[in-house]
Amino acid sequence: MIKSVFIVWMCIFVTLSSAANIEDVREQTDLIKIMSQPESTYAFGGGGNILYSNGPLINSPGTGIGGADESILQDLSLGLNTLGVGHQQSTGTRVSDEFIVENDGLFVETIDFFAYQTNEQASSITAVNLQIWDGPPGQIGSQIIFGDTTTNRMLSTQFSGILRVPELDSGASNIRQIAVSSVFIDLTFDAGTYWLDWQSVGSGASGPWAPPISITGSTNTGNALRSLDNGMTYEPVLDAGLNSPLGLPFVLRGTPPPPAPVNFINPFMLLFMVLLTLIIGRAYLTDQSIQ
Repeated sequence: MIKSVFIVWMCIFVTLSSAANIEDVREQTDLIKIMSQPESTYAFGGGGNILYSNGPLINSPGTGIGGADESILQDLSLGLNTLGVGHQQSTGTRVSDEFIVENDGLFVETIDFFAYQTNEQASSITAVNLQIWDGPPGQIGSQIIFGDTTTNRMLSTQFSGILRVPELDSGASNIRQIAVSSVFIDLTFDAGTYWLDWQSVGSGASGPWAPPISITGSTNTGNALRSLDNGMTYEPVLDAGLNSPLGLPFVLRGTPPPPAPVNFINPFMLLFMVLLTLIIGRAYLTDQSIQ
């Protein structure tokens, strides 16, 4: 009997812990309001040093308060419910997503991560720690090749110019101001598949929450993972309403691999080969005429 009660309580605890790691639109009531909103100089997906973007995050450009872009949760039209995925250090939660390097020599200097804290002016993010794996985190054979779960690697943070809103709040609320935080790694990657595994700290009471990738008309946006035990085990990030898999946006910045060397023939060598061919051809024709 005691064992049965313990199992029931453990199931309830796991369920509550999992739910606390998601900001669910169904739990939000009477939150439509306008807050102070800073200017933003961030250009999502822009700039000459963008190597890779795991977005998109914006699915409604310029429709937010003050002309901000919006990342609209398609709760009414598609039934999605997850506004953001918790990855706060205070609760030992982490998130992870992958990127693929096609050629050796990809130099990544910084990574941009996105997060918000409900009812806080962006950016309220104070720290970001990061691990990079050579395979899915937590799986047998996967190794950490960079970083740890404690070191703050954040270089800078600012308002991204993007607001996270459910559909009815579009153009009417800016309580979820998405911050973009630049993290320094200064690392060169060979070809392969890598997983980023990160966690944020904020000065506000809510979150930080990582907004999922937002694609109009799509409920399946990726294969992100999350950890509820500070990196011991990982599970898929699933929407709280549809149970569909979600991806998380990030941007890699740095220097692309050098172009592959192009083999070419020296012009003088080419001329020599042409002359040699003519000489051999002439000799052959002369020999044929004598016969």
